[in-house]
Amino acid sequence: MTDRTPRALPLSPVSGPAPSRRLLLSAGLGLAATAALRPARAAGSIRIGYQKYGSLVLLKGRGTLEKALQPLGTTVLWSEFPSGPPLLEALNAGAIDFGSAGEAPPIFAQAASADLRYVATEPPAPRGEAILVPKDSLIRSVADLRGRTIALNKGSNVHYLLVRALEQAGVPYDAVKLAFLAPSDANAAFVRGSVDAWVIWDPFQAAAERATGARVLVDGRGIGGQALAPNRQFYLSRRGFTETSPEIVSAVLTAIGEVDAWAEGHADAVAAELAPSIGIPAPVLSVALGRLSYGVAPLDAAAIADQQKVADAFHGLGLLPKPIRVADAVWTPPARKADNRAESR
Repeated sequence: MTDRTPRALPLSPVSGPAPSRRLLLSAGLGLAATAALRPARAAGSIRIGYQKYGSLVLLKGRGTLEKALQPLGTTVLWSEFPSGPPLLEALNAGAIDFGSAGEAPPIFAQAASADLRYVATEPPAPRGEAILVPKDSLIRSVADLRGRTIALNKGSNVHYLLVRALEQAGVPYDAVKLAFLAPSDANAAFVRGSVDAWVIWDPFQAAAERATGARVLVDGRGIGGQALAPNRQFYLSRRGFTETSPEIVSAVLTAIGEVDAWAEGHADAVAAELAPSIGIPAPVLSVALGRLSYGVAPLDAAAIADQQKVADAFHGLGLLPKPIRVADAVWTPPARKADNRAESR
């Protein structure tokens, strides 16, 4: 059978030779971490992985989670990650207990037998990820990407957006050239013209639009009402942690809900708070925040179905070593388990 994975171009130290179907997973997540590299969790603590954008970084900055967990005798240890794939690597390696990521990273992790649980999700934010092209580019549609070089973060939420956009436009996945680059490297490649398009998420999307006049070829909403990708954020935890500390997981989710409620009505304050750490001007962040959705909630049937479509798409392209069932990794809190048992009597 022919390997359909496109060639990855060596545009930076982080992009290498074309990944095979099985190596894409291991290279993206590095799931071979040994026990010797796993820092032990201190008794009465939770280790949280966060990225520079989203509800968790707000929760960290405001210090409200530490106060909420005091009655449980629990302290919080924070670790920053540049994107979802390395965060999920750390979760699988036992280096953190809780974190958030977009749609694709947990799919690859579950396919690699990572012992994770989806504990909650934010609503879809399809405007918050897009395929960008330079403002003067002759590329006018996704169909024009055939044979072009596209930068993206491997195994991230935008990886699925690209897969769906190409599929909808009738462009084979192996008809484009992929440059797997971290956001900072992708931005540099995009600015100097080393790539023809860049698939990226907010706030980097908003920053590129403002700084370079980058044009949105398509975002998660698709064209003509044909949605491409929901662009959900998921909260995830280690299965063992959800079993031993369900009350801590629930308390964290409650605190996220509270910061979500505040952030939804204070976009300018959120932008001002995040701007120094992200290095993006507050007015640009305000644009990105206007495309964000708030409202943490357990995964419902629609969220699980959306995520299953992501898994099936990657497996269909040969990018997963085996099919997975997303529902198998969804956490059911003890209270809901009790309710379900009562209803079944």
